[in-house]
Amino acid sequence: MKKRLIYSLVVSVLALNVVFGAQRYLLSAESDAKNDVYGNLRLFSIVLERVRQDYVDGDQLTYQDLIHGALQGMLNTLDPHSEFLDAQKYGELKKDTEGSFGGVGIQVGVRGDFLTVIAPIDDTPASRAGVMSGDRIIKIDGRNTERLGLQDAVKLLRGEPGSSVNLTLMRPSGGTVLEVTLERENIKVETVRDINGKGEFPLGEDKIGYVRLTQFGENSSRELSVALKKLQEQGLEGLILDLRDNPGGLLDQAAQVCDRFLPAKTLVVSTEGRDPSERREFRSTGRDLIPKLPVVVLVNGGSASASEIVAGSLQDLKRAVIVGEKTFGKGSVQSIIPLPGGCAVRLTTAKYYTPSHKVIHEEGITPDIIVPMAPEETEAVFLKRTPGLVESLDSDRQERLRTAQDVQLERAVDLLKGINLFTQRDGEASKSAKLTRPPKMSLN
Repeated sequence: MKKRLIYSLVVSVLALNVVFGAQRYLLSAESDAKNDVYGNLRLFSIVLERVRQDYVDGDQLTYQDLIHGALQGMLNTLDPHSEFLDAQKYGELKKDTEGSFGGVGIQVGVRGDFLTVIAPIDDTPASRAGVMSGDRIIKIDGRNTERLGLQDAVKLLRGEPGSSVNLTLMRPSGGTVLEVTLERENIKVETVRDINGKGEFPLGEDKIGYVRLTQFGENSSRELSVALKKLQEQGLEGLILDLRDNPGGLLDQAAQVCDRFLPAKTLVVSTEGRDPSERREFRSTGRDLIPKLPVVVLVNGGSASASEIVAGSLQDLKRAVIVGEKTFGKGSVQSIIPLPGGCAVRLTTAKYYTPSHKVIHEEGITPDIIVPMAPEETEAVFLKRTPGLVESLDSDRQERLRTAQDVQLERAVDLLKGINLFTQRDGEASKSAKLTRPPKMSLN
């Protein structure tokens, strides 16, 4: 009986070993097949030739058409920001860094499978037509954007100045569908503005200054230095840095903006990827450091990329109070890899991390003080700071806009007033304590 029981146990164990061994073998074989470079390239070449031979319009296709299409599909499956760029697209991308291009003035991204307006650029056809952050672009010139790649969408939006493009938008806040026709212009980006959308930078009540960065371009840090100098000459005692609806831009400019508020050699942001070369640290230089006056940074759902780096860094280092709504959550690094024939690959190679190593991508920055805004309040703020737009409205709406409140800005002003008042009282108390302190006595 005991022998029979032992035999049964042995047989069971052997059977289990056979079963699990077979599963491991099958899984290993499946993994090997997935990672078999030559086998999968052979499959690709077979499909490529069958398309060339059997596709009904195959005689109109070139190998370059098919290979480029395959590369586009491969890169598009990775994430919304990786892209294969043919020579034309690569040329358009390089124009972005030159500060001007023909278009309608919209920064777009992909959110939840929808082509979404991150933010319109100030004083452009899009902003003057009332296109707002968060609007979903359903169609471009009647073409559905559901399966349209990000760079293809950008290509459709851009064009020769004077030409027009029709957009079908859906505004999630109210569920309304809008049709707008925009005439393209040569878009020149001015990135630093005052409360009135100009470059004058008057000092407000209680010596509180206001600076808005519309995006991070090649000259943003220099423009910010000029603005801060103007405010300091007037006796600046508190600063509001408005990054709302700022879609981002150049990484080095984000680091240089932080330079104005952080001592030298302070970690601003780091990037990490699979390649060790993508593991980089950006530290402040300490140049043009302004006095340690209180700073409030305003953010919302249209604040993305470089603006999230600035907000996250200053928040982590307790150099500023962040006020507003959670940011967009675009914190990945795209590297441009040139290819033969004038093409390139834009590939996500790393992610941004704040000084405390918080990830930004798909997480965003949560403000220290959350101040939500109703859709109509957000729209009023947008309209009021768009040059010339308020004047084009009827008198009743103009009056409503004049009385509309920017509750996030008001909270920032109140916060700075409170900080300055506390600092003054604390300073007076310290001074008073020194004056009333009894003289030192020596015993002989």
